[in-house]
Order: sequence, then structure tokens, then C-alpha cells
Amino acid sequence: MNLHALRIFVEVASKGNVTTAAASLSISQPAVSAQIRKLEAELGKRLLAPKGRGIVLTQEGQFLYARARRIFDWEKELEAEWEDVKSGMRGRLRVASTFLPSLYFVPAWLASFKRRYEQVEVEMRTGNSQQSLQRLLRNQADVAVITNESWDDHPVRKELITNVEYWFVVPRDHPLAGQEVPLKVLMREPFLLRETGSSTREKLFSLCREHGVAPPKVGLQYHGLVESIQSVKAGYGAMLAPEPAVSDLAQRGEVGRVRITGVEIERPVYICTRLEDEEIGPIAARFLDLVLGRNVDH
Repeated sequence: MNLHALRIFVEVASKGNVTTAAASLSISQPAVSAQIRKLEAELGKRLLAPKGRGIVLTQEGQFLYARARRIFDWEKELEAEWEDVKSGMRGRLRVASTFLPSLYFVPAWLASFKRRYEQVEVEMRTGNSQQSLQRLLRNQADVAVITNESWDDHPVRKELITNVEYWFVVPRDHPLAGQEVPLKVLMREPFLLRETGSSTREKLFSLCREHGVAPPKVGLQYHGLVESIQSVKAGYGAMLAPEPAVSDLAQRGEVGRVRITGVEIERPVYICTRLEDEEIGPIAARFLDLVLGRNVDH
């Protein structure tokens, strides 16, 4: 079916007059009449009949008009929605995040983002640094929020959000709780370690190499932050943990902090996008602006 002729027919049917429809379409009246005749020939039925100075729809014309109008109403709706997609008001945002920001930063950002952009679907996946980075590079995420120091020339564009202090913690009744000791003393304790690919695990091992200390033995290995802290709270092992996750527990006496002589640990949290993308998508750009506190209209 000729959609151009169908569009003209719908305009004529809605206006009830060929001359008015021609003016609305900015084409000549003979051109309108020719398109209507062509459509009637294609369908094998008369669609319009003259009535005074105007026209009236035949029964077949009424049938066609009722259904064809939906097509062009849907087209207008699609055009409006597409403008929302282009501007970042509608679509999907996929966020990959490491455990610390996914627990303490990202939920508040996403809540604020959804209040502003209700029509955007949001999906968040949590993993270690390596997993989150790979999701970004494999185009399984639009942005990644990562706590990490070593990037190994990965093709990412990164912007610093904040630096987070990290503490060593032990069970509350541990002999070292509340003490300050050399690193080698604490490294004799069994440690709760994150899985391979975790930047926190690599940070601990890097600290040992830097100070010429043997790394700790693995007491338990977890694939998550909260589970590790719960084991320390329950009375086993030492761990390196972000301050936001353990400061309240330490203040309440549920875990003990161990200070290391000459060592203060701060770790950076970055928001990352793919370097190969010359232009960041509008939805991801709006999310970055929110996270970084930028007031930019797209």
C-alpha cells in the first residue's frame, strides 16, 4: 500500500474537504485528487464520494480511515519519543560498579537520576574491578564506577569522583584491636581476602611488596565486601576494608581497627566510559553530569 497516498487520504478524510487538505499538505488540489484516485485503484474500492462542496467517506473509506489514522498517530508518538531518546530523556542506562561504590554511592545517584528521568530504564551490575572494567569494554555497560589504581593502559576515559580511606579491621576482642603495629605484625594474621581480580586484594599485596613484607595467608576468600566484614564481626580474621563500610561497626565496638605504623591508605573511585566512543551517549552523559555535579543542558 502506498503510504504517501494513504497519508493524503487520511488528511482529506479528517478535513472533509479536498481543498482544505491540499492547503494543509502544501500541495495542489489536483495532486491530492490524483493520489486519492491512485489509492482507490490500488485497493479496488471507492473511498470518497462527493457531498455538496465537500466529500463523504464510503463504508470502505470509513474502515480504512479508522485504521490508517492509528498509523500516523503512532508515527507522531514515535517521533516525540525518538526526540526524548536523542536528548537522553528516554532509553536505558547500564551501570557497572565495584562493590564499594555500589553499596555507598551509586544507589543515591541512581535514585536522583530516576527522579529526574523517569522514562529511562536503569540496570546496575556489581562485580570486582576486573569484571566491571570488562563489562564496560565489551559494551555491556555504558558507564563503570570503579575503585582502582592500576589501569594497564586500558582504553577508558576516567574522571575522579572521590578518594576513600581504607582501614585494617579485626574482631573486637582481638589482641591487636585498637593498637598501632608494624605491617609485618598484622600480616601474620589469617586474612579475609577478596577473589582474584579484586583491586582491594591487589592493593593489599602491593602494599606488602612495597614494604618488603610477606603477604598474609588466606583464611577465607569471598566474592563480596559485606560477607567478608560479617566474618570479621563474627570473630575471625583480619581484612582491609573501606572506611564507610566499617567505621560505624568500629564506633559501636563490633570490630576493632588496627593502625599500621607509617601507613595511611586512600583509594580513588573513578567513573569511566570507553575511550573509543568519540561521543558519549546522551543518557550516559546526563548520568555523568549528575555524578560529577555539572549542570549542563544536552
